[in-house]
Amino acid sequence: MHVDAWIESVPPGSVYALIGLIIGLESLGIPLPGEIALVTAALLAAQGVVRPEWIALCAILGAIIGDSIGYSIGRKGGKPLFDKLGRKFPRHFGPEHLETAERAFQKWGMWAVFFGRFVALLRIFAGPLAGALRMPYWKFLIANVLGGVIWAGGTTLLVYQVGKVAEKWLKSFSWIGLIVAVLGGALMAWLMKRRAAKVKAEIDAEKAAATAETAIADGAADTTAADTTAPGGGPATTLAAPATD
Repeated sequence: MHVDAWIESVPPGSVYALIGLIIGLESLGIPLPGEIALVTAALLAAQGVVRPEWIALCAILGAIIGDSIGYSIGRKGGKPLFDKLGRKFPRHFGPEHLETAERAFQKWGMWAVFFGRFVALLRIFAGPLAGALRMPYWKFLIANVLGGVIWAGGTTLLVYQVGKVAEKWLKSFSWIGLIVAVLGGALMAWLMKRRAAKVKAEIDAEKAAATAETAIADGAADTTAADTTAPGGGPATTLAAPATD
């Protein structure tokens, strides 16, 4: 059973706790579909099954608390923790994923925690990696709270409003409203995917440039070493010309 169908099947009162739990576990580093769960709950709110403000509050608390626990785990386990996770879960914690996340932290610093809330890959890594890299907790907390409030609260509000509008259109225009709602959702997904791809391309370009610079520096060092070494392997010496009368 998919997570969206699972959420729809539980009693309405349990949805709040379930949303906070799923998003909290995802934020501390467990790869779960937190965004899908949040969108599903917001759509249930648009249908009147649950209250949108409580969904938003539980999602915000789950995001902030989960990220904070992930930060503590990362600070205690350090980089070896990610090496171990990479061996056990290469699909989610492989070297390539970790390197991409690290470069995001090098580029944005504490704001990688904020922006990471909106990108699936960084959403899993943000808390633990911030702790492993010894980011000061007060910086982490500011970005964590801002990211949690804007992502969880904003997503809930946006999906709730879209759901209410789509529901009215479906009642008034039937298939026309359905087509518009589907196209609107597809457009939002495409824009988010394009933004994530752009960020990844920037990180990959910086990685390629750094690799090229390292290769050039290594080549220059090898050339210098070759110039100062004699053909037989010893240091090169300059022979003095014989004296003439």
